[in-house]
Amino acid sequence: MSIYIQNFMKYKPLLDELVSRDIKIKYRKSILGVLWTLLNPLLMMIVLAVVFSNLFRFDIENFPLYLLSGQIIFNFYNDATTNGMTAIIGNAALIKKVYVPKYMFVISRVFSSFINLMASVTALMLVMIATRAELHWTIVLAVVPLTLLVLLSLGIGLILSSVTVKFRDIEHLYSVFTTALMYLTPVIYPMSILPEWLYHIVMLNPLTNILLMFRDVMIYNTVFSISSLVLAVIETAVFMVIGLVVFYKNQDQFILNL
Repeated sequence: MSIYIQNFMKYKPLLDELVSRDIKIKYRKSILGVLWTLLNPLLMMIVLAVVFSNLFRFDIENFPLYLLSGQIIFNFYNDATTNGMTAIIGNAALIKKVYVPKYMFVISRVFSSFINLMASVTALMLVMIATRAELHWTIVLAVVPLTLLVLLSLGIGLILSSVTVKFRDIEHLYSVFTTALMYLTPVIYPMSILPEWLYHIVMLNPLTNILLMFRDVMIYNTVFSISSLVLAVIETAVFMVIGLVVFYKNQDQFILNL
């Protein structure tokens, strides 16, 4: 384990450069630049809150906050895993020229999405202040579900990046999958409206538990239960282990398919 840690620290400056490059490329030639990391979730929240509040009229107190918190979790997952999926393919030229631990490319994509995640959480807190919602001490516990979310996304990103090198159709299929996943995540609707059979299906989605934990500490002033924490840790650990194993077993073959 110490060898892996030393190797990671050796290439950490490269990771910093990769993350910086990803951010610069994303907002290149944009007038507002990184400010869009704050504006995007706010604008989407306004549109969706107006539409869904009038169409469905869910009985949810402070629906904009409920909606924005769901967007933050799902949008990060979608962005991090989608970008992580093409991390190896997108850096094929560099991989062919010099030796670099290939997992660094996946980590850099997830970390660049993490910067957007922090901006989105900031946007959520600004909305809470603007709407005069109470800011409770439980907000500091948001670091727990957010950390689990990042690790979960990293594990899935490692799996996707490994598979996509050989099967490029995954890029197109995954967008269909994430669309379905969004409806199986309580971003817009409350869990209470679901029939029992669908409730259990939605709870199988690891994002659901993380999202419920995040909402508890951010907007409900409630500490998540030990059972929720244990379940989230187990689900995250499973995907991280699978991701590391799949990536490790396939990384030597990447060069043959790039």
